[in-house]
Amino acid sequence: MRFLSIVGLVLPLALAETLVIPQVQKAVRLQLEQFSEYFVDAANGTLDSADILDTRAREPENNALEGRQTSSYWYESISHRGISAFHTSPSTYKVYRNVKDYGAKGDGVTDDTAAIQRAISDGNRCAPGTCASSSTTNAVVYFPSGTYIVSSSIVSYYATILLGNPNNLPVLKAKSNFDGFGIIDGAQYQPGGVLPYGGATNIFWRQVRNFVIDTTDIPASREATGIHWPSSQATSLQNIVFMMSSNSGTKHQGLFIEEGSGGIMNDLTFYGGLYGAVFGNQQYTVRNLKFYDAVVAINQIWNWGWTFQGITVTNCTVGLDMATRDGDLKETVGSAVFFDSTFANTKIAFNISRTATSLPATGGTLAIENVVLQNVETAIRNGQTKTTLLAGGSKTITSWVSGHVYRPNGPNKIIGTQTAFTRPASLLVGGRFYQKSKPSYGDLAVSSFSSVRAGGAKGDGKTDDTAALQSVITAAASAGRVVYVDAGTYKVTSTLVIPPGSRIVGEGYPVIMSSGSFFNNVNSPMPVVKVGNLGQTGRVEWSDMIVSTQGTQAGAVLIQWNLASPSGQPSGMWDVHTRIGGFKGSNLSYADCPATPSQTTANNNCRSGNMAMHVTRTASNLYMENVWLWTADHDVDDASLRQITVYSGRGLLVESAAGNIWLVGTSVEHHVRYQYLFRNTKNIYAGQIQTETPYYQPNPTARSPFPLNSTSDPNFDVSCPKATAAANCAVAWGLVIKASSNVLIYGAGLYSFFSNYSTSCSAAGAKTPCQQGMVLYDAAATRNFRIYGLNTVGAYGMIYKDTVRMATYDYNTNVFPASIISFDNAI
Repeated sequence: MRFLSIVGLVLPLALAETLVIPQVQKAVRLQLEQFSEYFVDAANGTLDSADILDTRAREPENNALEGRQTSSYWYESISHRGISAFHTSPSTYKVYRNVKDYGAKGDGVTDDTAAIQRAISDGNRCAPGTCASSSTTNAVVYFPSGTYIVSSSIVSYYATILLGNPNNLPVLKAKSNFDGFGIIDGAQYQPGGVLPYGGATNIFWRQVRNFVIDTTDIPASREATGIHWPSSQATSLQNIVFMMSSNSGTKHQGLFIEEGSGGIMNDLTFYGGLYGAVFGNQQYTVRNLKFYDAVVAINQIWNWGWTFQGITVTNCTVGLDMATRDGDLKETVGSAVFFDSTFANTKIAFNISRTATSLPATGGTLAIENVVLQNVETAIRNGQTKTTLLAGGSKTITSWVSGHVYRPNGPNKIIGTQTAFTRPASLLVGGRFYQKSKPSYGDLAVSSFSSVRAGGAKGDGKTDDTAALQSVITAAASAGRVVYVDAGTYKVTSTLVIPPGSRIVGEGYPVIMSSGSFFNNVNSPMPVVKVGNLGQTGRVEWSDMIVSTQGTQAGAVLIQWNLASPSGQPSGMWDVHTRIGGFKGSNLSYADCPATPSQTTANNNCRSGNMAMHVTRTASNLYMENVWLWTADHDVDDASLRQITVYSGRGLLVESAAGNIWLVGTSVEHHVRYQYLFRNTKNIYAGQIQTETPYYQPNPTARSPFPLNSTSDPNFDVSCPKATAAANCAVAWGLVIKASSNVLIYGAGLYSFFSNYSTSCSAAGAKTPCQQGMVLYDAAATRNFRIYGLNTVGAYGMIYKDTVRMATYDYNTNVFPASIISFDNAI
């Protein structure tokens, strides 16, 4: 196990939400000390060094990449008409840029570092250290196939998508004398050791997809990092291969994350290295990660909650190492949920440090379900006591937990096996939860795509594009073509309908923005984007877009999903987000809707969005991955990231009668009445859901400014009688389950940081928490409701059954949140 101490590094203290969490600051300091030899700041000044683990790598076995296709990719040859509508110079600013147009060769010989950096920086973009954040300088930087030699870090900028050819992955290969913190540095430390953009919790809307990251020319004895990726919501890493030295004594690491609030990572493969991945972040969902020949596949330094799905570890010394304590002997890892995975020819699958007397009370908790072992020496080892908690061999760990368990009463302190959650067969493939990655359409020719700007839409944020968009979408579905939504902001004044058979892909997060009176009747909500009509069947694939509102839109339902998809062939949404307020052109910025802690009545001019997303009763078989339904808490185009007050009624409502809904790495934040509500539905899988309560509540409370929908809304007059309830009672629920069955949550981070913009309610030892309750379910009609890894912040009652409080935070304290490793409603 590891004992870490604090060094005098300067860390970002001002987050976008002006929230400072000492426990997070300390955890990040610990991580940075241990790994300080790996990174440099923007001035190329190496920070203070510290010893790393004294471990030895396995000898390499087979680091050869599988044979790759050589075909071209449609995205390289399609006409790029995209614009940034609210940029100061939309006619000249380039959203799309090809690195070869900036002088990169990709020939495996030329040093392409400067050329690649020119492609990223062109156009006075939001660079680290010069800009807080921006909604107007988004870019897609494309890498054709080839081998790009780099001598220092490729520094990514805010709202940047780095995209390679999926049919023949481009290789980013470090020179032997490489200098930098990551071949790709996603957030370059500024002089003095400060992260840019106000800290990692303010880094949104970016991706890295389809690359080989190769550090093998760097001597094994030198510290080397593939990608440095402190990130938060609406960010993703996908389809990346990390090639590292497997030589004895290797100090290479593939992926390094020390801070943020993620997020999704999927389809990553790691060969060699001292560490495949080093993780420190509030919460994350990682899926389909494969590790070969690493000393430690996953080094979890700190977290609040982490969801690991579909992990494969082969020929490693340790699979998941979360045996980390600080200088006070307290756990620094909060909790992890690990399932549907395989360990083969590995010495130790899980290395933990939690014991019955660990501090904090629920620190270092772990849930394991459906994990296959093949020739594993030790399944679970305690790194503190050097004892075996579960023997290895070749077998399946059906279910094992260490932490506080509620069934539904507790806490029961469990270290050992328990009955696995009952999974509906309709959610599974081969005994594991269904997974589907975002399609790249790499097998299609450019002639298979229909551009919306070529079809007459302007995307300038001014023109009414409703008719033009509808025409292109309808015609493409009929012809079997893929709709290509060029970068831009497309104003719509009535509902846009996506018919069955549609495939829609965006360039650089184009925005569909509702505007006008059609969406402004709070008593008659209307969908902005409607996927299928009620009762329709078929499939839809939708990726890489944002749906937003402009100005007062009290009746806008941003996404309404009606489509019933065939069993075994779900529809999908990947990297599709909603964003209400806080960006240029929204008319809901700091100038329009500043934070108002001293004002006791809501400003109805800042009421926009009746509901972020509604999955209706006729819908079924929907897969959602990396979907962020966000009402802005701050103005992303304000230099000081000042807070705003924008009111949106509800988050995600799922009422699908047939169910079969997969939520993978989703987040819903800052909605008035609730974030997630599952009502009269069934067969739900959710991996690491994440929420935040509005910062202004309870001023006003969740009763306003959106009237009660008596059909679906939780009634605060029942749970919080006006005459007797505390002031912090009528505050938005994080998760509500009503008359539903088979709702299975594999990781949940449900947070309430503020009370009328004050963070004192969420500080450690706060006498009055931010709100009374976070999770609500009904006793009469909810069946098989289960949660692994529930983590709450700022709520006294973690879980309520109707009006009965089932769990409180004070019995379940963790590194900062309160944690329950396993909950079931026992019905």
